[in-house]
Amino acid sequence: MPAPHSQSAQPEIVAANYAAVLERLAGAARAADRPVASITLVAVTKTREAAQIRPALQLGHRVFGENRIQEAAKKWPALKTEFPDAQLHLIGPLQTNKAKDAVLLGDTIHTLDRVKLAHALARAMDQTGRRPSCFIQVNTGEEPQKAGVLPAQADALIAACVRDDALPVVGLMCLPPIDEEPSLHFALLRQIAKRNGLAGLSMGMTSDFEVAIAFGATHVRVGTAIFGHRPPAA
Repeated sequence: MPAPHSQSAQPEIVAANYAAVLERLAGAARAADRPVASITLVAVTKTREAAQIRPALQLGHRVFGENRIQEAAKKWPALKTEFPDAQLHLIGPLQTNKAKDAVLLGDTIHTLDRVKLAHALARAMDQTGRRPSCFIQVNTGEEPQKAGVLPAQADALIAACVRDDALPVVGLMCLPPIDEEPSLHFALLRQIAKRNGLAGLSMGMTSDFEVAIAFGATHVRVGTAIFGHRPPAA
């Protein structure tokens, strides 16, 4: 696959990168005998400034992902005023004390991973009247440093979120270990979702989203391939 251009602020480079990603996505959909419309491209904009994001919005893209509530709150209210049909997906670990902010800011939350957070989100939805769709994050690699419910506990958490908190759970999300074959994790996530009657699968990033599409991904989270490589932290 071609490497994305790294000069991420230039609109013409974002446009070229975006077109290349759409071509890859369409090719993967054809190979999997799936309609392109069954796959949502979440353009990940963490650490990107509004000026870097706006070219993608001007190209007509409308679904974006952010990792941090505080960072997203600085950029997206103004961008949504300018582009009212833009959707913001929250894809980073979520603290319970940020649940209300997440519900007010996000249109979809990908990282529900524990009962305490489910309770906090349910309270926030009751208070605000907003009901963003939720994905439950599964730690398919059982990595201690990573968020997500363990696979053996996923069924119980799904049931509790739907039964006890009446949350709008639409699917599952995972982040495979970087040093393992992702298809094994995508297959496991698909298996858990199927037995729980969930259609949504948020899985696959710049390096592996074609594989994820082959395993049924409905949402792929792609940042670097669109906006270029992020500069190293200072």
